[in-house]
Amino acid sequence: MSILQMAMTITLVLLSLAIAGCMYRVLKGPSMTDRITALDTIGVNLIAMIAVLSMMLDTQAFLEVMLLVAILAFIGTVAFAKYIERGVVIEHEYESGDDGDDGDRTDDR
Repeated sequence: MSILQMAMTITLVLLSLAIAGCMYRVLKGPSMTDRITALDTIGVNLIAMIAVLSMMLDTQAFLEVMLLVAILAFIGTVAFAKYIERGVVIEHEYESGDDGDDGDRTDDR
């Protein structure tokens, strides 16, 4: 086993420990912001683990997986932040009493 292989193995173990620590914060975090930050950190650590695994296996097959995990982590973080800020993720912008119908439309059948 070369020094580079040993360093990558140690890196995978350390990243696994970091994900375990973040999982503790997700489950026991005192606030919602701590939990969201821990989830985002898990996403970043997972991307790093996939990159190291890709280097260990000497393949580029996992690059699309890394991109997919990064996009999903970003979208999840934005959705959670919007939920904390406004209480909803998807807003419907309807004015009260206005259903979008004028009332003077005729039915052309």
